[in-house]
Amino acid sequence: MVFSFKSALFVLAFITLGCTVSCIAQASQQTPASDPEQPIATRPSDPPSGTITSGTINGTIVDQSGAVVAGARVQLAGDNQSLKQEVLSGDNGQFSFANIAPGSFHLTITSTGFATQAFSGILHPGEAQTLPLIALAVATTVTEVEVGVPVAEIAEEQIRVEEKQRILGAIPNFYVSYIPNAAPLTPKQKFELAWKSIVDPFTLVVVGGTAGVEQAQNHFIGYGQGAEGYGKRFGAGYADTVTGTFIGGAILPSLLKQDPRYFYKGTGSAPSRIVYAIATSVICKGDNQRWQPNYSGILGALAAGGISNLYYPPQDRNGAQLTFENAAIGIGSNAVTNLLQEFVIRKFSTKVPNRDSSQP
Repeated sequence: MVFSFKSALFVLAFITLGCTVSCIAQASQQTPASDPEQPIATRPSDPPSGTITSGTINGTIVDQSGAVVAGARVQLAGDNQSLKQEVLSGDNGQFSFANIAPGSFHLTITSTGFATQAFSGILHPGEAQTLPLIALAVATTVTEVEVGVPVAEIAEEQIRVEEKQRILGAIPNFYVSYIPNAAPLTPKQKFELAWKSIVDPFTLVVVGGTAGVEQAQNHFIGYGQGAEGYGKRFGAGYADTVTGTFIGGAILPSLLKQDPRYFYKGTGSAPSRIVYAIATSVICKGDNQRWQPNYSGILGALAAGGISNLYYPPQDRNGAQLTFENAAIGIGSNAVTNLLQEFVIRKFSTKVPNRDSSQP
């Protein structure tokens, strides 16, 4: 009985040992459990944390007909681009930008003969974006042509207006410019203006009337009376007009580059206009548009007075004294005429350019 009990204990211990060994063997074959505190190994295919995957941008440049445009300059700019990049389209019209940071981008395409084209888009991480065809329009050529009208032509047009200016529709008022910045006259134009002034019918009427008054007063007695005396007086008076007009209004102004015309002021206070009108009897505008002493007018009056000694009767010649007296009289009469031009004559003149009834 004792043996049997011991034998049973031995068998039970053997069985227990066998079970233990079997469990250990099975446990050794199983994969050990992961430690939750240990980090999970990063997969080689996953990008490192914080890395931004770049992309590419591709496109093709064509014209309005669909033909490729080679050599077009493509400039890339974007919010995430540190520097602008440029490429030229190839012979097939294609272009490509590689390693471009994702985000919004802007393309500017330029090419000779075409208008500048722009394209905007958004590039996603790792994206290889192919843009739709970018068609360039033919540039609209804007040609600015500056037509420079020669100064002589401008002056010619202004002279044509001046030659229509007449006081009360009859008395010529050619030597007055109502345009303050009128173009300077050429020598030819100065002579033409002088010629038209001396051959104007009203000039002949004035000279004829003056000769008649002189004859009635028996002035220049050496000329006598009758038709012959009248003809001499008329000839002397007309000679004075011709020499004074040509020498003071054409010859000397051409040589000294001065303008023989009176430039109407028409603005400012009355005293200032009076001073201006009187002063312009001894000063004038040069062809350079600057004011200067009126050498042409002063010397012209002296020259005309000196020449008159050649055809006036001997008893009416007084040499240099008469010449200077006549010159002084001429300057004074010019001052009076200028005052009339400034305050009176304009109101009675016809064909005045840019006439404004609000002006005095």
